[in-house]
Amino acid sequence: MAGLRGRDFAGICDLDARETLAVLDLASELKVRSREGDRPPLLGGKVLALLFEKPSLRTHATFEIGMLHLGGQAIYLDALGVGMGTRESYPDIARNLDRWVDGIVVRTFAHANVMALAEHAHVPVINALSDWEHPCQTLATLLTIRERFGALAGVRLAWVGDGNNVARSLLLGAARLGVSAAVACPPGFGLDEGTLAAARASAAEGASIEVTDDPVRAVAGADLIYTDVWTSMGCEDEAAARRRVFASYQINAALLTNAPRHGLVSHCLPAHRGEEITDEVLDGPRSVAFDEAENRLHVQKSLLAQVL
Repeated sequence: MAGLRGRDFAGICDLDARETLAVLDLASELKVRSREGDRPPLLGGKVLALLFEKPSLRTHATFEIGMLHLGGQAIYLDALGVGMGTRESYPDIARNLDRWVDGIVVRTFAHANVMALAEHAHVPVINALSDWEHPCQTLATLLTIRERFGALAGVRLAWVGDGNNVARSLLLGAARLGVSAAVACPPGFGLDEGTLAAARASAAEGASIEVTDDPVRAVAGADLIYTDVWTSMGCEDEAAARRRVFASYQINAALLTNAPRHGLVSHCLPAHRGEEITDEVLDGPRSVAFDEAENRLHVQKSLLAQVL
């Protein structure tokens, strides 16, 4: 656990493959122990600041509950109350908070805000979502894959939809652990070449990355099919146009007929039901989206225990 102490977690690549597996291992242990009523106070007396510019259910609840389970405490600070980037600059927020708390979790729009906090704070900063990455979600996805398939290496992942922050973190994090991926996005909405190159360069032996604009091709042979909203927060003015572009990228029963019978489906949530995924699939027996939502708690507890 000492290896991550005091470290920032701004993106999934801030952990190497060995460190990522260590986070997953401790998360599995803490999950079992928590269900048995054993919640070791690993962070007794520690205080975590939750600095949120975006609305949240899972991220807010799981970080706050996680700190309580670990014997610490979290304080919630929202954009309006703090005046993030207006009344208070991000460097000044960092310089103040690091005198009072033991760590900062930030959920923001611009990734530059995460980096500014990390640069100017002397306590660890954890990225709970930015427009560039969503690394905590990737940790939950990886734990869910390992629970369902017994391992990560050799698993095939299909991403269908927008090449967004969730896709970026997932591709970068999964490839290093031997997960192959097929990424299906409409032309003009795929992941940037830098992310694809970095994922390929760091991929474990045997892991491959395929890029296509055909969802049917992507899901063929997939163990896990993943999607996210077509319109992320901050892009609401593009929603109508995006619905037209992404219409054939919906995860529905028809698309799943092209996937293996054992193939599972997940979503980082919240879902725009009836757009990127149907109720039938999200609430159906092949969905592990809510299992993954639960695992947000356990991977974040593990991360906090090791970083703080």
